[in-house]
Amino acid sequence: MQDNRIVAMIPARYAATRFPGKLMQMLGDKTIIRHTYDNTLATGLFDQVVVVTDSDIIFEEITSHGGNAIMSKKLHESGSDRIAEAAGHLDVDIVLNVQGDTPFVKREPLQKLLQVFEGEEGTKVQVASMMQPLTEQVYIDDPNYVKVAVDINMNAIFFSRSVIPYPRNKDLVIPYYEHIGVYAFRKQALLNFTNWPMTPLESAEKVECLRYLEHGVPMKMVIVDYMGVEIDTPGDLDKAASFMKDEE
Repeated sequence: MQDNRIVAMIPARYAATRFPGKLMQMLGDKTIIRHTYDNTLATGLFDQVVVVTDSDIIFEEITSHGGNAIMSKKLHESGSDRIAEAAGHLDVDIVLNVQGDTPFVKREPLQKLLQVFEGEEGTKVQVASMMQPLTEQVYIDDPNYVKVAVDINMNAIFFSRSVIPYPRNKDLVIPYYEHIGVYAFRKQALLNFTNWPMTPLESAEKVECLRYLEHGVPMKMVIVDYMGVEIDTPGDLDKAASFMKDEE
């Protein structure tokens, strides 16, 4: 990994819209946010791992167990805005954003994401993110699953909660991909993001990475065999508990 200083940041807002306080819910013997922090740290890929939160409760949860946390302003439109506030004060080249509600973080997908910044071609990459194949129609139709379409160079064309691409041609087997909310940014690209106002498509879809596309910044996508369950609803917590039992 070149000589880049790489920091993992975990934005952790307490008052989630669909599931308030979800990061402090217990999953087995630890809270969701501690699973996410501990598993990110265990990958060994980062010079530093830090939770960036607006919550005294989450801050205490991490620091009281020996972890690193930074308090941020309460009013941020997105997780990227939240970590940009903290990243501006850190000596860092690449910031990897791990969502706080992804407790089953593993090394391989994160390593694959960071590898797109390597070599001569990697110097051109400003932002990268993950996607995984989506095969069940119920999830393809579900607006809680953000879909992504890519070009032949694996750069994102569009993100949507709608079904993209639309299957007008019924003779084709169309690949669908779910966007995984794990991003890696060069520091300046992240700071640029937070200085831009929310864009029209981003506002309509409530999908923050559209802000990059609307400003003409390519987003490199990598296909991963993802790491478990993202917890957006109480039902997802039940799925996560079952997943954890299956992993044991």
